[in-house]
Amino acid sequence: MSESEEILRIASKGDGVTASGRFAWGAAPGDILHADDTLEWGPHHVEPPCRHFGRCGGCQLQQLDEESLRAFVEARVANASASQDLGAEHIAPPHLSPPGTRRRASLRAESSGGRIVIGFREAKSHRLVELEECHVLAPELVSLLGPLRKLLIMMGKAAPAKKSGKGKPGKHQQPRMAADIEMTLVEQGVDLGVKGLTAEGLAATEAMLAFAQEHGLARLTMDGGYGFETVWEPVPVTVKLGEVSVPFPPGSFLQATLDGEQALVGAAREWLEGAPTVADLFAGLGTFAFALAGPATKVLAAEAARDVHLACKAAADRAQLPVFAMHRDLFRNPLQPDELDKFAAVVLDPPRAGAREQVEAIAQSDVERVVYVSCNPSSWSRDAARLVEEGFRLVELRPVGQFRWSTHVELASLFVRTR
Repeated sequence: MSESEEILRIASKGDGVTASGRFAWGAAPGDILHADDTLEWGPHHVEPPCRHFGRCGGCQLQQLDEESLRAFVEARVANASASQDLGAEHIAPPHLSPPGTRRRASLRAESSGGRIVIGFREAKSHRLVELEECHVLAPELVSLLGPLRKLLIMMGKAAPAKKSGKGKPGKHQQPRMAADIEMTLVEQGVDLGVKGLTAEGLAATEAMLAFAQEHGLARLTMDGGYGFETVWEPVPVTVKLGEVSVPFPPGSFLQATLDGEQALVGAAREWLEGAPTVADLFAGLGTFAFALAGPATKVLAAEAARDVHLACKAAADRAQLPVFAMHRDLFRNPLQPDELDKFAAVVLDPPRAGAREQVEAIAQSDVERVVYVSCNPSSWSRDAARLVEEGFRLVELRPVGQFRWSTHVELASLFVRTR
């Protein structure tokens, strides 16, 4: 049997690791892992604040103190850089979002034993954890969960009963309810989307309208399988990007926390100051485009999702900013080197898979500065290696932990061409 060993570090999936390679979930650096796999807490182990920790799959690292959490976020980014020998010249101290600041959430709602459960999946399971508290989400989102359960129960009772095999309503055959819940804090309040459920009948529709009004929702949308349908939207829903209010199509991407967004945008603004022309690739609603555009800087904002592209274009036109919105799928049709040569700098924030083809075109172009924002250090390091091969140097890395107590880590990076 193995002897007692100290936990030296936290691996990428959140397990503690000893020098001999033993793993322990829920451990912190400095803990002692005994031969029987029990843990003796060390100086960096704290009591997890949430009662759901250990079951809920949303958090993996609530046992870490602030020092260890910061070290984990920084190590994820530093290790990704080192794995490809990128030679990062400077790695900044990590930025961590505070508790209770997550402004968007994707939850699941299901009927179970005559009850409605709303929450996140259990770790490595399809079972739901009913959220009674959440130390990550903004309080405005958490406060809606209880009332929303009651609304869904009422809608389930109002739904027509299933028919038996003889064509008659079967006893106790109430349809099983399952829906995806999207919640986002926007300028007007909470934008609530319910996917997989429709309001059937006058009573259900009236109940949803009353719910939206009582809780001051910015918008309530339903998607029964044919796209979002707006049930309630007193005024057009917008999000503030920089100083610009941008229309917010249902289900659109938004950085998880406002302070995390500000950290990423702040890096881009600092690094690209003075650039006369910037190509913002995978631009979304224009998170970086609106922050960078100004009297001395023109920005191209390229985005594949049509509704998001149109929202960016409308906001740019209304604000009279030098942002040119381009509708373009950069995976199928990346900007080519001759197109990129028109720009002094590029900022890109691709999905988790990275942007292999687009990065290849950037590497072959004459662009001098590249700001690469990523939500996946692994795919980022692969793309970054290609830039370094073609003469870019990695000047700075800034780790960002928007998803507090999670193994999900983001980063901003600056590459400058040297040849």
